[in-house]
Amino acid sequence: MRVAIAQIRPRLGRVDLNLELHQEWIRRAQEEQVDLLVFPELSLTGYNLLDLTYEVAKNTFCPEIQTLISMADGLDLVFGFVEDSPEHILYNSAAYVSSQNLHYLHRKVYLPTYGMFDEARYFGAGKTIRSFPTRFGQVGILICEDIWHSSTAYLLAQDGAQVMIVLSNSPGRGVSSKGLGTQETWYSILKNQALIHGSYILFANRVGTEDGVTFFGGSAVVDPFGETEKQASLFEEELLIVDIDLEKVKKARFQMPMLRDENLDLTIRELERIQRKRHGEGNWL
Repeated sequence: MRVAIAQIRPRLGRVDLNLELHQEWIRRAQEEQVDLLVFPELSLTGYNLLDLTYEVAKNTFCPEIQTLISMADGLDLVFGFVEDSPEHILYNSAAYVSSQNLHYLHRKVYLPTYGMFDEARYFGAGKTIRSFPTRFGQVGILICEDIWHSSTAYLLAQDGAQVMIVLSNSPGRGVSSKGLGTQETWYSILKNQALIHGSYILFANRVGTEDGVTFFGGSAVVDPFGETEKQASLFEEELLIVDIDLEKVKKARFQMPMLRDENLDLTIRELERIQRKRHGEGNWL
C-alpha cells in the first residue's frame, strides 16, 4: 500500500486557491501511483479563521467538496474543511473519499480552547470516535488534539482500526535537546499510541505562517512497532511517500498482544463507576 502525505501551505480563508492546491497535489500523487493521499487539518481553509469560519464553511454537496470527491479515482483521499452541517452547526471535519464517493466523515471531538487556540468558540464538538472499512482494511481518523486524549486511539483500536490517520495544524514552539519541542512531543505521542495499539499512524501536519504563528510540518508515518518509517522536513512543503506493509500490524499484535488481552468489560464497568462518582450518584465504591 503506497500512502502519501501532502504537507502543504494553505492560504488562510482562500478556499478557491486551496482547492487548486489540492488538485495540483492530487495529480502529483496520482503520477506517483499513490493509493491513499492525506492532507492536513482544515487543508481547504487554513487554520486561524476566527470570524472567517462562517464564510468558508461548506456542506458536503458544495462544488468545492464535490470537485475533490470526483478526483478520488484510483486513489483514496483525506482532507480537512469547515463543515456546515444540515443543522448549520459548524464542525472542524475531515472527509475520507474513495471511488468518487464520500466514504466517511470525522468531526473533531476535542476542541482546544486555551493559549492561542479558540476552537470551541466557533466549532461544535464531534460526538463519535469510530473506525470504518476501506479497501485497505479498517481505518480511523483523528484531528489534532483528538489524539492527545488517550481514549481516542484506544477506542479506534478496540473498534478494529489498523491504520489511524491524524490530521493536524500544529505550530512550532520551544526548543529541546533533540530539536523542536513541539515536534518531539508529537512524535512521543504518535510512537506511544502506535506501539500500544499495534497500528500504523499517518500524521499529516501543515507548514506556513498565519498571523505570526508558524506551523512546523514534520509529517510522519509511524509503524505498529512505534518506529518512524519516514518523516517530512520542517517548515517546507513536501509530498511524503511511503510504501507501508499492513502485515506489520499482524506481526506487532502477535508479538505484543495487548489488544487481544484487553478487558473491555472491566474498562466499561470502571468507567461507569467513575461516571457515577463524578455525578455524585449512589454507591461508587
